[in-house]
Amino acid sequence: MKDIKNKIYAMVKNDLDAIEAALKYNLNPHIDLVAKIAGHILFAGGKRLRPLLMILSAKLCGYKGKDHIVLSTVFEYLHAATLLHDDLIDEASTRRGKTAAHLIWGNSETILTGDFLLARSIRIATETNNISLMKNIAEVTEKMSLGEICQLMNAGNTDISEKQYMDIISGKTAILFQCACRTGAIIANVPEKVQKALSVYGFSLGIAFQMADDLLDYTSETKTIGKNVGADLKEGKITLPVIYALKHACAKDRATMEKIITNNVFSQDDFKILIELIKKYNGFSYTRQCAESYAADAKNALLFINNSETKNILIDIADYALSREA
Repeated sequence: MKDIKNKIYAMVKNDLDAIEAALKYNLNPHIDLVAKIAGHILFAGGKRLRPLLMILSAKLCGYKGKDHIVLSTVFEYLHAATLLHDDLIDEASTRRGKTAAHLIWGNSETILTGDFLLARSIRIATETNNISLMKNIAEVTEKMSLGEICQLMNAGNTDISEKQYMDIISGKTAILFQCACRTGAIIANVPEKVQKALSVYGFSLGIAFQMADDLLDYTSETKTIGKNVGADLKEGKITLPVIYALKHACAKDRATMEKIITNNVFSQDDFKILIELIKKYNGFSYTRQCAESYAADAKNALLFINNSETKNILIDIADYALSREA
């Protein structure tokens, strides 16, 4: 994992540096408190994967303009806004290894800063005067909100189906990846066939990325993932490893799992029991297989595009999504 991560980083370092500078320069809130709260989430070590995907997609399509760096910030601002709102809704205590913003500055201030980031994203998009692009970003913002609402409606629901789970992660994660990649193609003004291919790549990558993330909640360490292990479950998020295990468990084991899941103050010993039951019913291996399948779909979507260094980076990112530890 470290080898592929270091390989990707070496090849995109200049892009990442440009994204970082643009995020700081274009934030421009004019209010110190907003700058502090937004900076707390924006500059706490995020991967910048979403803006990077937009830039790489534009490069893959032969984009020669100068606006792609600024436009890429839209996707990090949108992502940061959802994190601020989510942490408050979920009553999360940490994010990226730091105290959650709402615990430092308060609920109202955090919500409004998230709103500012959403508005800032839309404003940057409108400055392109590209109707197709603006529509694309506005639609994804709407769908992300609906995805989060669906997740909230199913909090603690041990009868949640795999389809409902897919609807949730499509809305909360995959469509932003998809939008970033499609935006890169849109500004390069390439044929619809290429735009669609990058849309498929982004969506499939987003699904694989989220499934891998859901595995980390059970298989990683707090210091590695930057939040408490088991936090998603305590927040009522029933993800694919649990959904699959519940579906295939015997009545006795399902009852044990449900008792642990519905107790949001379960102990570490209870969590270990749950992990063993998920293993017993192949919840982890099934989720891993699904993630691998979507990562393969992402790479296959690019097959007809001519080989290049940028294409190879996008393929490496799909592999990294599966192997990452945080």
